[in-house]
Amino acid sequence: MVTEKWAVAALRFFLVVLFGVLVVFQTLSLPGSIAYHAQQNPHDAPLRWPLTAIAVFLVLCVQVVVVATWKLLTLVKKDRIFTTASLKWVDAIVWAIAAAWLVVAGLLLFVGFNADDPGMPMLLFLVTVAITVLGLLMVVMRTLLRQATTLRSDLEAVI
Repeated sequence: MVTEKWAVAALRFFLVVLFGVLVVFQTLSLPGSIAYHAQQNPHDAPLRWPLTAIAVFLVLCVQVVVVATWKLLTLVKKDRIFTTASLKWVDAIVWAIAAAWLVVAGLLLFVGFNADDPGMPMLLFLVTVAITVLGLLMVVMRTLLRQATTLRSDLEAVI
């Protein structure tokens, strides 16, 4: 199908762009911004390295999702998406989302107990809920993929 071919090509292009932007953020922008903030606000200086590690880790989680999506697109292109090989890449996405959720939930708890303004805890709560929805959606999609894989292998056995 022509539409599928173009969609896969466009998605691959934007995954490359996204990965490149993430590398820039991971290595330059986020560490630099956090260092600048710590320099401007000396009372936040002790948080510089923990925040840098958290930011870099969260970007790494997104990079894992990008790479796994690329691998899944390769399986789509080869018409092998409904095989057990695809499940490990979906698992990688689920585990990356779970790891990001744990970090953001921990950050929410830390900020929530230490905040004097509800703005940041509410923002972190929103992000935590969004990551939860995304993670649960991926678990459902994995179940659907497993069922489709089983049905396809049963159909191929009959044929």
